[in-house]
Amino acid sequence: MVRQLTPIDNPNLLVGAATGDDAAVWRLDDERALVVTADFITPVVDEARLWGQVAAANAVSDVYAMGGRPLLALNLVCWNTEELSNDLLAEVLLGAQDIAQQAGFVIAGGHTVDDPEPKFGLAVVGEAHPDHLLTNAGFKVGQKLILSKPLGIGVITTAIKAGTAPPEVVDAAMASMVRLNADAATVALAAGATGATDITGFGLLGHLGRALEESQVAAEIDVAAVPMLDGTRVLAEAGTMPDGSRRNLTWVENRLDRGGFSDLEVLLLADAQTSGGLLFGVEDAAVSEALSDLEDSGHRAAVIGTVVEGLGQIALR
Repeated sequence: MVRQLTPIDNPNLLVGAATGDDAAVWRLDDERALVVTADFITPVVDEARLWGQVAAANAVSDVYAMGGRPLLALNLVCWNTEELSNDLLAEVLLGAQDIAQQAGFVIAGGHTVDDPEPKFGLAVVGEAHPDHLLTNAGFKVGQKLILSKPLGIGVITTAIKAGTAPPEVVDAAMASMVRLNADAATVALAAGATGATDITGFGLLGHLGRALEESQVAAEIDVAAVPMLDGTRVLAEAGTMPDGSRRNLTWVENRLDRGGFSDLEVLLLADAQTSGGLLFGVEDAAVSEALSDLEDSGHRAAVIGTVVEGLGQIALR
């Protein structure tokens, strides 16, 4: 659909829609660029304030994925005014404000429409240095791929809706979703990363596949090294799997070497995340310090693979 639109040819548009990146980037001058994004989601949990926190963390993640820091945001609200109270909406907005205060940006207003299905998110403006951007077209051959958060959110939120997720599994998933990617972005930049993307609705395989395509490289993934939230595999083995994960796998299938892994193992790698971690590439010499810094900041990160020669292929090993 985007390819049908007239391409934008402006030297100040450093990142636009053409590469399917996490946010748009507009150069202001040699030292400053604006990072602009918007994202909203349906409820992933019954608690209104927690949903607001998750949705806000998910939206602002796009700024961090570009190597930027958020400055200003606007609320995006779709609300069923006939069935849901204003008090509930206030809790959602307070949850977003919690994240804004933690991240150091300001929510300065927003827009609301009446909608049978509630949705909430943010339009966010951030800033970055034009010469120090993280983009999905910046991965390079030889880099090690670091994932800053475990996978499994899609499976667990599906189980939450079905009422089959154990409380401790839910708590771990919520803690992961509200964790900001600010520290991960700082670590990636300090480690010399040039390529990054956050892992959200298209899953690890989907977001990685697009990044490899835009970077004109390929990757080998060490399946055993990919971290999963505790309880994810048990729920998946019991049949819990979001439809989005299956769609993600269908999209990437023609460039995927499954390496003999089972359908379940591969589907977990395509798990549709909400507010997932950052995936970025660094040289060998920077890996140890990057992992140590992530661990010190409370992340459960891992080296999950290597960037290799190729044109968008993903090989599971």
